[in-house]
Amino acid sequence: MNIRPVHSPNERSRLAHAANLPPFDSRQLADHRPDLHLCALSDTGTVEAHASLWWSDTPVFESHRVGVVGHYASANDQAAALLLRAALHTLQEQNGTLAVGPMDGNTWRRYRFVVDAGTEPPFFLEPTNPPAAPQQWERAGFTPLAHYVSAINTDLSQQDQRMLRVAERMEQRGVSIRSARASELLFELSRIYRVSQAAFARNFLYTELSEAAYLAQYEKLLPHIRPEFLLLAERGPELTGFAFAIPDLAQTARGQAMDTLLVKTVAILPDPVLAGLGALLLSQVQQIARQAGFRRCVHALMYEGNVSRNTSLHYATVMRRYAIFSRELHP
Repeated sequence: MNIRPVHSPNERSRLAHAANLPPFDSRQLADHRPDLHLCALSDTGTVEAHASLWWSDTPVFESHRVGVVGHYASANDQAAALLLRAALHTLQEQNGTLAVGPMDGNTWRRYRFVVDAGTEPPFFLEPTNPPAAPQQWERAGFTPLAHYVSAINTDLSQQDQRMLRVAERMEQRGVSIRSARASELLFELSRIYRVSQAAFARNFLYTELSEAAYLAQYEKLLPHIRPEFLLLAERGPELTGFAFAIPDLAQTARGQAMDTLLVKTVAILPDPVLAGLGALLLSQVQQIARQAGFRRCVHALMYEGNVSRNTSLHYATVMRRYAIFSRELHP
């Protein structure tokens, strides 16, 4: 078995894969612009494991020079060990001091391993991985750097009476909440991008993403967005916050009745006068879901240290746990 760097999407698409290796979309190499893509090849030239590396445009973390490992998958432990060893060596050569992953370049894209799957099946757009994957990283010297959860609310009749006072306070401050209009979804995505930039700027491992890249990523979801579940909080013409929720299309793909709404993102501008607005948006989108006939809401992929996690505790219980891993690199 040997390690081969791959330099173009076309070159990558011509490589055969091991039967039990998850498929890889080679177009991601052009879209995500890794600094390097590595494949572990069998003696017959079959890809047994692969990963991409980023070191020239990576998140800030403490005083480290961060190198990122993403696009990761492996068909077996031997290939994983060889690939991760090569990835770490490469990041060291690029003067990195901390390897972080799995992350497809930044936190706007797919990242984290599932480390405790629970009993609920995967939901729409949720990152998934074989149980062996985090163990492969741990054997390579990685340890958890941060933890995340998804939680599920199975009783949408719950009410948080504090939200009555929050709603009154928002009204007094000129903030109103409405659902998006179907004819304006693309326009609203641009407004949402600007709020997201401000709201997430201090998030763990945050990096900037251009508006064009953001729109290209979210325009793919437009056919699946139901406007009533995209809540917009406005103060005059200014968008001050939003809640983005989408039906769990994975249920339909499994042949189940769709009864679950995924609350993907709740974000507000960093302004003290908007305190409580995020909780109010969550409360209202859950009530709209109930009125639309949904029975459950998943609060998806929350960082353990975020305010949204505390808000979720009022309604929901943890259904899945995730982690992002790191390993220090020494000269």
